[in-house]
Amino acid sequence: MTDIRVLVVEDEPLLAEAHAAYTERVRGFVVVGVAHTARAAMAALRAGGGRDVDLVLLDFRLPDLHGLDVCRALRAAGSSVDVLAVTSARDLAVVRTAVSLGVTHYLLKPFTFAAFRDKLERYADYRAQALADGEVTAQHDVDRMFATLRGTAGHSLPKGLDAQTLNRVRAALADGSGPGAGLSATEVSAATGISRVTARRYLEYLVTIDRAVRTPRYGTPGRPEVEYRPR
Repeated sequence: MTDIRVLVVEDEPLLAEAHAAYTERVRGFVVVGVAHTARAAMAALRAGGGRDVDLVLLDFRLPDLHGLDVCRALRAAGSSVDVLAVTSARDLAVVRTAVSLGVTHYLLKPFTFAAFRDKLERYADYRAQALADGEVTAQHDVDRMFATLRGTAGHSLPKGLDAQTLNRVRAALADGSGPGAGLSATEVSAATGISRVTARRYLEYLVTIDRAVRTPRYGTPGRPEVEYRPR
């Protein structure tokens, strides 16, 4: 799959720069434009018939138009581009309207990079399923897509595993696995502060749910070491 093309819409230049930098740090995403007003965002989305942008990181409090009005204009124009709201708006009426307009995620400012990355990764998982060829075979396929998008995929973790540590392991794996490289359980242990045995349990769990791949690492004496890469 090609990189997901992102348009950052944020009126504060420093925040726009930070959001763009965050996006570029997440594997599989590329920033194709930055807009500081609703008018500039709409112009960027109209360019190329709207086919040059897959996801809009949209601030709602823009100087010329509310972000919800941008969403309405997009839908009225027939655009199916996905929108991730990045805003400080906490009004429940705004949240409800965002959902009704098809906003895929709603991220409140201020936020950490880990929270930001989690939203993008969930969106990428959903998009990979949604753009697959063919059709769903049963209800559980649809349920899995919605669960992935809403962050409920996987249901309960196996006994002895917790979500917070799992997120730390996933983050370490994503940060430490460059192109053609992977991390061993020992290296994940050092990056997260958990034991090697515990790291291996989490890594093997990620393999079982198809979020990581396991391969042998050659080049060292004795048996090859196992390393893991995010899928």
